[in-house]
Amino acid sequence: MGWRVIYIEESQRLSLYLDNLKVHLNDDQEILIPLKDINSLICDNYKMSMTVQLLNQCAENNINVVVCGVDHQPKMMMIPHSAHHTMSLVLRRQIEWEEDKKKLLHQMIIKAKIYNQVQTLKSKKINDPRVIRIESFIDEVEAGDPGNREGLAAKMYFNLMFGSDFIRFENDVVNAGLNYGYAIIRSQISKIIYSKGLNASLGIFHKGPSNMFNLSDDIIEPFRPIIDSYVYDHLRYANEFTQEHRKALIQLTTEKIEINYQTHTIFNAMNLMVESIIKYFDADSSLAFPIVT
Repeated sequence: MGWRVIYIEESQRLSLYLDNLKVHLNDDQEILIPLKDINSLICDNYKMSMTVQLLNQCAENNINVVVCGVDHQPKMMMIPHSAHHTMSLVLRRQIEWEEDKKKLLHQMIIKAKIYNQVQTLKSKKINDPRVIRIESFIDEVEAGDPGNREGLAAKMYFNLMFGSDFIRFENDVVNAGLNYGYAIIRSQISKIIYSKGLNASLGIFHKGPSNMFNLSDDIIEPFRPIIDSYVYDHLRYANEFTQEHRKALIQLTTEKIEINYQTHTIFNAMNLMVESIIKYFDADSSLAFPIVT
């Protein structure tokens, strides 16, 4: 499996040369990058062209290809057609996942998410009584979260992180950073899901009929505070969401985080969490969630 995350904005053409990605630069220079080294390819130039030969080899090498629009936000992810040798068997098992176990998993995911939100608030030295209240929600989350502790925690958390006037999904620099970072992590998770033979549209508690990545949106929840932390540190008072910000958010997936009492890259932690979910439904094994410290 590749390890490099390649972000390309200045090139207008990508092609295949032997077993390498060839990046054609505007000054007639070329860069060759071995496909076997690439984990993800982020294409952030809406005028860029890519050859079919290259796309085929990206699929063969299980490379996550993300295409961004004119606003630099990820618009599309390319997924290999045959990601797993037992995909049909794994898919049948996924369809049969028990609803009660889904509700318990939902409960544990939300607990992990709120825990990481609290840890993020504490790491930013935010001293406010609401931090204690959010922390108390962890013990109040029920199976399926009928009391919507996730929503209550999120509202208080975002107000503490970005101010009482912050509104999620508004057209501003902070939301641009959050949306971009979440989309990159979501694409990484989706790649892992399909590589395991699962179908990303079949979620645990996200069930949008038009959402192709419901399961990805379930799994991303404990990872979101990683993006929030970067945006808090670098974009709260920024006037523009720049190329350097985008590069840094992409690079986050190669940073380290704790999971299963060990330190792994964030990408490896995603892989371990997905594997633990599969084992949980197959054999009641324990689950693994990332821990923000």
